[in-house]
Amino acid sequence: MLPKSKSYADLKAGFSWDIPGRLNMAHQVCDLWAETAPSRTALIDVTGDERRDVSYSELRTIADGLAHYLAERVQPGDRVGVLRSQSVWTAAAHIAIWKIGAISIPLFKLFAHDALQVRLGDAGARLVICDAETVHQVEELGYPTCVPEDLQFSDQPFATRDTSSEDPAVLIYTSGTTGSPKGALHAHRVLAGHLPGVEISHNLLGQDADVLWTPADWAWIGGLFDVLMPGLALGVPVVASRSDKFSAEFCRQVVSRAAVLNVFFPPTALRMLKADNVSIQGLRTIASGGEPLGPEMLEWGQNAFGLTINEFYGQTECNMVASSASALFDPQLGCIGKPVPGHDIAVLDDLGNPTQIEGDIAVKKGSASMMLEYWNKPSETAAKYKGPWMLTGDRGIWQGEYLRFIGREDDVITSAGYRIGPAEIEDCLLKHPSVATVGVVGKPDELRTEIVKAYVVLKPEVVGSDNLVRELQNLAKSRVSKHSYPREITFLKSLPMTVTGKIIRKDLKRRATAEKEPKS
Repeated sequence: MLPKSKSYADLKAGFSWDIPGRLNMAHQVCDLWAETAPSRTALIDVTGDERRDVSYSELRTIADGLAHYLAERVQPGDRVGVLRSQSVWTAAAHIAIWKIGAISIPLFKLFAHDALQVRLGDAGARLVICDAETVHQVEELGYPTCVPEDLQFSDQPFATRDTSSEDPAVLIYTSGTTGSPKGALHAHRVLAGHLPGVEISHNLLGQDADVLWTPADWAWIGGLFDVLMPGLALGVPVVASRSDKFSAEFCRQVVSRAAVLNVFFPPTALRMLKADNVSIQGLRTIASGGEPLGPEMLEWGQNAFGLTINEFYGQTECNMVASSASALFDPQLGCIGKPVPGHDIAVLDDLGNPTQIEGDIAVKKGSASMMLEYWNKPSETAAKYKGPWMLTGDRGIWQGEYLRFIGREDDVITSAGYRIGPAEIEDCLLKHPSVATVGVVGKPDELRTEIVKAYVVLKPEVVGSDNLVRELQNLAKSRVSKHSYPREITFLKSLPMTVTGKIIRKDLKRRATAEKEPKS
């Protein structure tokens, strides 16, 4: 935990990674607190009208029981999926997987058949921990499942496996622009690598009465390692709350019933609150990341919450590397913030040298939150690095000590806080018998940042229609995900292509940006 009274300059100057050679995240987030402060609240489960406070002792008992069950079916190093929403069992599932020395795979409940099949198949998953809503979906894919609520587990303690801080612990899939999604493989040190950025983005998280919550799903790195696991590691109660749809009323209820003081709001959640003219007082900190908010949103946040929203920056491969911290330094409009202690950031020119002009944002090897590799993709792993620097794929520029985000170099679509790879959607739409080829890009949208826009070339004998649009949308909803279907589809006679036959998405993106905003 960072010192509570130091300035940013002191924190940066005095910081060095102090990560033990032997480390298991299950011990870090559960066992240690269960041994030293067993009655301390770990999780606050807010479901419907009920509130349940779960102590570290209870969390360890739950995780140990599941670990005994898994140890009879899974070997150290095996991959185990977790296909659940926010709940005590979801937290316990990851902890139990790490306890036995296996690798957890966070999975989003809105993933449909194809999206799950690609990830589970690529990972070679041994088993998937589900809930009652997802178990049949996974069984149809042929994978063994476990629904913890339906089982009786041992009440005996489980000895957490002795692992190295460099041993693999979690495989998080990131949305790529070409081919299948890539799995970023992280070691047990990944949580330690997140802690400084999480603490700073919440103005030194861990103050008396701090309670942490996010509406973001724990299947994403932002929910799992920006909120859930850091809160557990720091002894800050984390709220688990489930809702089919985010709303201002849902937000108010969670904040009130769980006495939340610290929130990670994805930008889309903030825009929805702004659209509903929502004002929530009494929070101590709000952090936000995913894409820049802009001066207008930050000014609104100051009025609506009575505090400065702290923006942060990172990606699945190396997260929480830059942040604002209003308690430590003044924000600079248009900038993300400053490098988090322990993370060496540079903006590189075309030759890979640090520059003060616009260039590629990169993070130097040695950051504790940096992935080990892309799972089973050595060439993609090698391409991610330029000398000692990991390339983020984003463009930026320095403004003094502050990092300004310019834009994404790749074609990943950011919609409602989710990063969506166009390749999966294109592959899905190509399965429709009427489609000859398709290109998918993000179209600017005031509420969602971007919407998924598909440009479709039909086979010669097919005529485009509103019914066909709905067919294609429903296909994407059912086969990929309900959150990433194309909200707009335009039929074209041809797509812009390179001489080698690749779609020129920049041209499609330019066309989408120039188009009139869709009617709501």
